[in-house]
Amino acid sequence: MAKMNSKAAARLRRKKHIRKTVHGTAARPRMCIFRSARHIYAQLIDDEAGHTLVAASSLGLDGQSGGNRAGAAVVGKLVAERALAADIDTVVFDRNGFIYHGRVAALADAAREAGLKF
Repeated sequence: MAKMNSKAAARLRRKKHIRKTVHGTAARPRMCIFRSARHIYAQLIDDEAGHTLVAASSLGLDGQSGGNRAGAAVVGKLVAERALAADIDTVVFDRNGFIYHGRVAALADAAREAGLKF
């Protein structure tokens, strides 16, 4: 494994701890998020089948950046709309080792407001 800074290593340690208990099914998939410096991504994953059911990211947003809270809120609303279109209304939230603050919280709050339950 390549050398990592302590911040990345701490996130991976938190991620391993979270993934021990968080598990998605077809009826209640895992909503996994990833946050980079410029973009934010969200997926609904069925861990039993190993398939991604729904995905959304800030890569295709016109005029919006995923590097701020407003862009994260747009992605949260988008993933919720796509999930509801696929008859998914309940998910398990996986923050993927990121601290529940800022863009992660904005994405989760927007998804809740758009109709997802978690």
